[in-house]
Amino acid sequence: MVQRKQKGLKKFIEIEKKPKKGLMGVEWIVLAYMLLTLLIVLFTYTKIENPQAMIWGRVHIGAITIAMWGIYRLIPCRLTKFARVAVQAAFLPWWYPDTYEINRIFPNLDHIFAQLEQSVFGFQPALVFAHNSPSPIISELMDMGYALYFPIIAMTLLYYFFYRYEEFTRVAYVVVGSFFIYYIIYDLLPVTGPMFYYKAVGVDQIAKGVFPNVGDYFLTHRDMLTSPGYQDGFFYHLVEAAHNAGERPTAAFPSSHVGISTICMLAIWHTRNWKLFAFTGIIYVFLCMATVYIQAHYVIDAIAGFISGIVLYAIMMVTSRKFA
Repeated sequence: MVQRKQKGLKKFIEIEKKPKKGLMGVEWIVLAYMLLTLLIVLFTYTKIENPQAMIWGRVHIGAITIAMWGIYRLIPCRLTKFARVAVQAAFLPWWYPDTYEINRIFPNLDHIFAQLEQSVFGFQPALVFAHNSPSPIISELMDMGYALYFPIIAMTLLYYFFYRYEEFTRVAYVVVGSFFIYYIIYDLLPVTGPMFYYKAVGVDQIAKGVFPNVGDYFLTHRDMLTSPGYQDGFFYHLVEAAHNAGERPTAAFPSSHVGISTICMLAIWHTRNWKLFAFTGIIYVFLCMATVYIQAHYVIDAIAGFISGIVLYAIMMVTSRKFA
């Protein structure tokens, strides 16, 4: 048993015979996004609230990216390669509120999406879903699915690292790279989702089918509705803590929660590990439903997330042959 563990550990720190000399595909995507948004910040410098902090944040991430590449070049092994991916994945939550700093300089578009939702369904699903399903069990299942979003991503990447290492960098490129494609959309498409828009307009007005244009309201306001559901639940508190820590009026359309988790499900399906697929599939269903239940998204956001997730997976898998 001891020898087996030692052999397994050695595999991760063993120097690779043909280490990759340049940056990984996922790192190129991060740097490309960094450059694109840096140009946006510079051109809109006087309209953005904290341009200097945004610029220095990018400088720091760029320096860390190069430093991790340098460490890998000195010690080219599986462990240092994993660290390069892990660092970029760990920075994803940092980039998320950054989209708000950029897109809030544009007029809000929630009134268009709320009206479309009303036209398609005849009501606002995000307004009635939790109200009609007040059960603590349903509430906790929804919040559990939503809370396990990042664990699903981590589980996908870790499975490939430990069991399908030859495809690890490719899947990391697909998953993490897709995040930044969603972030580009969020930078340019200012849709906040029900929890912010309903709060700004008033739930009573929304219930009457009134969807006013709030213009630049979210330029200075971040107020949001309290999540519906069983407020004494364990997972409810996890979701609320996450919202209070880093939620911003941004990133509603399409739903990256649905999109990225769809990509992860397709990546797991690719492994043909049906037990893992079934296990994550249950969480995935609750997660997709939860985006509407907790009023983070309109149903059309979730549908767009599902479709865009499939499209992105196909595109990123094809391009990964060249860039990953």
